[in-house]
Amino acid sequence: MAVTLAQAKLNTQDDLQLGIIDEFAKSSFILNNIPFDDCVSPTGGGGTLTYSYTRQVTQPTAAFRKVNAEYTPQEVEKQRYSTDLKVFGGAFEVDRIIAGMGGIANEVTWQMSQKIKAAGALFNDTVINGNTSVDADVFDGLDVALAGSATDISASNIALDTAANITSNYMSFLDILDEFLLGLSETPDALLMNGKMVAKLRAVARRASMYQTTKDNYGRNVDMYGSIPFVDLGAKAGSNNPVVATTSGKTAIYAVKFGLNAFHAVSMSGQMPVKSWLPDFTTAGAVKKGEVEMVAGVALKTTKSCGVLRDIKVS
Repeated sequence: MAVTLAQAKLNTQDDLQLGIIDEFAKSSFILNNIPFDDCVSPTGGGGTLTYSYTRQVTQPTAAFRKVNAEYTPQEVEKQRYSTDLKVFGGAFEVDRIIAGMGGIANEVTWQMSQKIKAAGALFNDTVINGNTSVDADVFDGLDVALAGSATDISASNIALDTAANITSNYMSFLDILDEFLLGLSETPDALLMNGKMVAKLRAVARRASMYQTTKDNYGRNVDMYGSIPFVDLGAKAGSNNPVVATTSGKTAIYAVKFGLNAFHAVSMSGQMPVKSWLPDFTTAGAVKKGEVEMVAGVALKTTKSCGVLRDIKVS
């Protein structure tokens, strides 16, 4: 069964847990929109949380035939993949004296909100850059899943680094962007990028009269290229480095389609994807710990549902 965080919070009667889930959704465009397939149960004595699935890697063909002739057989190619759910979050400690001075609700709420913000940033980072061959504690992200696929495209001949170059090149860039988007199996639900690329795409879209804004569920402005939101994924947790990097003046745009037959998250069966533990100041001990945690992974069911447009010169 697929469930978004917005739907998950409807299944809890705990106002605190509802607020925590809501904060996770607010912390990340991806978390606010991606569906979770809550179907994974522990295996191997509870030590492994593995989600196995089939990814479609080629498209079906069709053709005409002559009478008394046969069709040339063609089968859609699929590959078997699996992803392990990973545990991530954070903890904080509060001294009961400090909590008493500033008000327990305010201090704990603030500390918890900061941990949620960091966990959301970590999820964003891993959705794009996660690589299990580099760090076994993470899940593979889109950069790994899309590498070398038909929707891994380069725009290396387009420069958007200055206002003059944007004015000169915006039509050529839009041609490449539209060709890239048409190469996907469906219109994506979002274009994910860094802040510098957002500024460039705004400028391009304004010149082409394609720029507009809308509001999300929390009343925040969302930039739109035509009907597609484009989103700054922000910085990595605990740093000012953007999730989508700019290297040698070049960056990328990730197009994503959310859905159980496209790109989705995975969580444990019968459990909330988000959990929290508040400091308990009713028991002995001067310093108390609070924690917030998610158990999740992601799955890309078909490579043509998502794509990456690389090598866009922005600086």
